[in-house]
Amino acid sequence: MKYFRESIIVTIIALIIAVVYGGVDALILATILGIMEVSLSFDNAIVNARILERMSHRWRNIFLTVGMLIAVLGMRFIFPLAVVSVSAQMSPMKALHLAMEKGNPETVGTYGYILQHAHPVIAAFGGAFLLMLALNFFFDENDYHWFVLPEKLLFKIGKFPMATPMIVLVVMMVISKWVSGQSYLVFFSGAAGMVLYMAVEGLGNLMEHHGTLAEVAEEIENDEPLIAQSILATGKQAFVLFLYLEMIDASFSFDGAIGAFAITSDPIVIMLGLGLIGAMFVRSLTVYLVEKGTLNDFVYLDHGAHWAILTLSILLLVSINIEIPEIVTGLIGAILIGASFLSSIFYNRKQSESAN
Repeated sequence: MKYFRESIIVTIIALIIAVVYGGVDALILATILGIMEVSLSFDNAIVNARILERMSHRWRNIFLTVGMLIAVLGMRFIFPLAVVSVSAQMSPMKALHLAMEKGNPETVGTYGYILQHAHPVIAAFGGAFLLMLALNFFFDENDYHWFVLPEKLLFKIGKFPMATPMIVLVVMMVISKWVSGQSYLVFFSGAAGMVLYMAVEGLGNLMEHHGTLAEVAEEIENDEPLIAQSILATGKQAFVLFLYLEMIDASFSFDGAIGAFAITSDPIVIMLGLGLIGAMFVRSLTVYLVEKGTLNDFVYLDHGAHWAILTLSILLLVSINIEIPEIVTGLIGAILIGASFLSSIFYNRKQSESAN
């Protein structure tokens, strides 16, 4: 329980604020949004944990504090305001005023309506980013294969130089040409998502390579054993990993931040439910997975999470023109992760029986 103590405290505070702000209705809506966010974000927590386990304990705490602030204020409040401000070409203060009016998303000119109208651009950006993330995982060599045939096939495809950006570019060309009525904006947003992913990933690899070389050189100079691979990232290297982590976290948030308006158009309730309750529990779950070494104990969880991400990215891109309920995305992700968890248990039992 110690890993979720802060989450429980934050949840209680958020629900009290909801009651004071909007009564029982706000309490119920915030609770629903919090549950929805947690149920949709298991794949997010697994991917975050794999990155977070490479960072020092100090940076893990920063992820829980500064990262939490970014998740709540940045993605659940400021991001929608910025989208509305840019889309409707109005000042941020006017967008904030419009948000507090709590207009019906079905009514032209309201905050929710403008945000829904911007969905194709946001979905293209987030879909391209997550598609890059998923393909890069399957294109790399992994110690285990869950879905053996498709994963081995994807690995062979990944041997082709620049396979990931080429495939994502082709997908964005098809989506922007035949699916969306905003072809240029959709393609541009998808390309921007690709560029951001490659920039953060490239910077992370550069810092990791530089840091490892420096540590190895220092160990050799001091006649110390080479333990560079077990050293947790700190300083600039950890900062870049933190940025990468926040970009991934933000990409997972796009769909939920917009989908929340199907439940309520009140930005305060959305921030309380998705941000304070949902995001905090996801962060606590991430730290739990890291501290307990769960990803190493259950070897197929990584695969299940990335199949869920691959599915989410495809659904995001399809949702540019076809409305897809949040429950569909959540159920598919939960089924994939649950199946990978069970497969990991069966694998561990089989290994234990073979050892005996």
